[in-house]
Amino acid sequence: MLNPTFCRRVLLLLAIEELDRPSVPALIRHLGWPRRTIQDILKALPGLGVQVQFVEDGIRHNDGYYAIQSWGGLNSEWAHNHKAELRAALD
Repeated sequence: MLNPTFCRRVLLLLAIEELDRPSVPALIRHLGWPRRTIQDILKALPGLGVQVQFVEDGIRHNDGYYAIQSWGGLNSEWAHNHKAELRAALD
C-alpha cells in the first residue's frame, strides 16, 4: 500500500508537469486540494531531493508559476505510469 503523504507529493509534481502555468491557484483548481496543503507540499519537496523553482512571470512579486528542475531521487517515469494507483491511495 502506498503512503498517502508520498502520493500527494508525487501527484503535485505530476500536476506541475502537466499544467501550462502551474501557479498555486491553478494547482488548487486542478487537484482540488486546499492552498495550505499545496504550499506545505511545495515546502517539503526539497527534503526529498526534488528541486522546484518559482518562475516570476508578472508585475507583482508573487505572480508566476512553478517548474521542476529535478525530480531528485524520484522516478518521473514511474510516477506517470502509476498515476491511477497514486490517486487511489488518497481515496
